[in-house]
Amino acid sequence: MPAYWISSYRAVTDTERMAAYAALAMPALTAAGGRFLARGLPEQVYEAGLEERSVLIEFDSVEAARAAHASPAYQEALAALGDGAERDIRIVPGA
Repeated sequence: MPAYWISSYRAVTDTERMAAYAALAMPALTAAGGRFLARGLPEQVYEAGLEERSVLIEFDSVEAARAAHASPAYQEALAALGDGAERDIRIVPGA
């Protein structure tokens, strides 16, 4: 069953650190089997109306998404980001 990694960026406080993270994270997550389905600011918001950058990545399973997060390559990306962003990451199983 597929799983989805959903990132919501509440704030980016250091654009240079964010750029360094992005340069490392995308290849790390792709190499781990992730498929980027969507990323960017919303075109439309409803309900709470949060204008947050979002990223949606599909993996083959919850286990694959967890392994991607734990991988040395992604951990290097996280170290590059440091405290450059406040965000929420969730791994959600597909229906």
